[in-house]
Amino acid sequence: MNTVIAFIVIFGSLVFFHELGHFIFARRAGILCREFAIGFGPKVFSHKKGETVWTIRLLPLGGYVRMAGEDPETTELKAGQRIGVVFNENEEAVNLIINGRDRFKDARVIEIERADLEHGLTISGYEEGEEELKTYPVHREALITEDQLSIQIAPYDRQFNSKTLLQRAMAIFAGPLFNFILAFIVFVVLAMIQGIPTNEPELGEVIDEGAAVEAGLKEGDRVVSIDGENMASWDEIVKVIQENPGEELTFIVDREGEQLTVPVTPSAEEAEGKTFGRIGVYSPFEHSIIGSFTYGAKDVYNWTKLIFELLGTIVTGQFSLDMLSGPVGIYVSTDTVAQSGIFNLAKWAGVLSINLGIMNLLPLPALDGGRLMFFLYEAVRGKPVDRQMEGMVHFVGFALLMLLMIVVTWNDIQRFFL
Repeated sequence: MNTVIAFIVIFGSLVFFHELGHFIFARRAGILCREFAIGFGPKVFSHKKGETVWTIRLLPLGGYVRMAGEDPETTELKAGQRIGVVFNENEEAVNLIINGRDRFKDARVIEIERADLEHGLTISGYEEGEEELKTYPVHREALITEDQLSIQIAPYDRQFNSKTLLQRAMAIFAGPLFNFILAFIVFVVLAMIQGIPTNEPELGEVIDEGAAVEAGLKEGDRVVSIDGENMASWDEIVKVIQENPGEELTFIVDREGEQLTVPVTPSAEEAEGKTFGRIGVYSPFEHSIIGSFTYGAKDVYNWTKLIFELLGTIVTGQFSLDMLSGPVGIYVSTDTVAQSGIFNLAKWAGVLSINLGIMNLLPLPALDGGRLMFFLYEAVRGKPVDRQMEGMVHFVGFALLMLLMIVVTWNDIQRFFL
């Protein structure tokens, strides 16, 4: 159960911050954001605040921000259509009721002749019982109510495609950007709490069970030499210990100015078919606020570099399907990491956040990187790509990504459970 909770919290947080990036920059550009969703499928929870409906949906496979002009759920008012209209005190239409007019006592029935809900913000028509054609102003935040659901209209200047190329690109790029920012924050906070790893030849925290505590080594002991070989760094200490599993080593340590001779026998551990020595000691740490920020930035850089190197195996032909993990694989890895403590789990969340940011920046249809490629093409060409063609490309790309997700998930199930 703890793993399930950890997985939900981590995955939900990564998706939330990713979509929060889209949301903040879209709002800054003046785009109407209709919905902020975590997950896909049927709604489990919804709450409307301001213009936006905040929802949690059944399938925890991602999320989205539904921006005006990008969503297919638009209602078109046609000539001859009879609708109910609610007006405010300024005679502006504030609610256009497609059906269910009887629920609105103050609604006036109008037969539509023309309607412009994007540019002119007017409707023209004949009010019930009258023969004179009248034109009515429509409030910028008017609602369209159909089947007991109300949706706010979106004047053209509130739509995604009305914005400059830079504003649209930033609204899309901000999602992956916020994943990197989240990882940076996680790494900085961990560095502040745990300290910053140093390469000094000094022992950090000694675990309760291990060769070090049995031999009498303590946190803060400075290792002068091992088997007569001088130690100048933590890396040198680790190297000697790992190369001598089951072999007694003579440590000369400096403890508060006094040199002690301590025999230690590293236990033999196995991983990936190899045997190495371990004594149960963590690396030394130092505490520095400025250093924590520097360390966080370096950690983001190092993990980003490593993930790109792994992606490079696709180009070099060293790629294997087993190198990919879907939700099942991530869950299993989360379970393993969770057993090693809350700090390692937090760092794992940071690594996953970087991974999510990079994956979304790949120039593939339906991903943020694919959309950015269309914007780049628009910048070079001088005009946008046909929206229907772009939509079809993203639809096909999304279908292929879902197919890949199914294949990867089935492969994960076979690897871990069958």
